[in-house]
Amino acid sequence: MHEALVGRLYNAFNRRDTEGIVALCSTDMEFVAVTGEEVGRGDPYRGVDGLREYIRDVERIWEELLITPSRVEQSGDRLLVVGRVYVRSRELGIRDMPVAWIWRLEGGLFVRGEVFADPAMAIARFAQIAPA
Repeated sequence: MHEALVGRLYNAFNRRDTEGIVALCSTDMEFVAVTGEEVGRGDPYRGVDGLREYIRDVERIWEELLITPSRVEQSGDRLLVVGRVYVRSRELGIRDMPVAWIWRLEGGLFVRGEVFADPAMAIARFAQIAPA
């Protein structure tokens, strides 16, 4: 079930379907992304307006950015997603890198997400927050 939900979110992102993303997320969603660091953002993207701003930042910074989940693990209301990101920009060139995300779900909606450029960090953090 959660693999399908993750698949829907990631497919919507790859299509830049902002409304599709918003429909899968809580209205008070909080998202911490590498793109935010690239634009000098210190705070997470928050709420529906934040998600829309995130998509605008992605389109402004990256000529292309595609994400692919390959493994989903669940622990309580948390998901660990390990996959890859493919990015292309004039400044950085083309990169195809491993990446991971930790998501928190509530009522079948994404309420918090964080991107980890180092999947090992995400795996370690997920192990710490997993219920005993």
